[in-house]
Amino acid sequence: MILIIIIGARELTMLSKALGSAWGVLLPGVIIGGLMFADLSVDIWKLIIVSGLLMTSGMIWHKQLRHFVLLPSCVALVSGMLVILMSLK
Repeated sequence: MILIIIIGARELTMLSKALGSAWGVLLPGVIIGGLMFADLSVDIWKLIIVSGLLMTSGMIWHKQLRHFVLLPSCVALVSGMLVILMSLK
């Protein structure tokens, strides 16, 4: 209810900003979804997580790349969730 009031008060500018970052979550999800079918080992998934975290920390300090920091961080997040699911089996 509060979100509807805020969006109405700001004339949908807040809604467009919130939906603008959806591609930063969907694109890594599609990439990781494709990698799931490759039957990678847990060690390779851990390597993907570490590389995603390192890329995230490097991209934060870059002036132009910091706008795309959501991409590697979501790759690391989704990969971490997959490793947890794989270890539960």
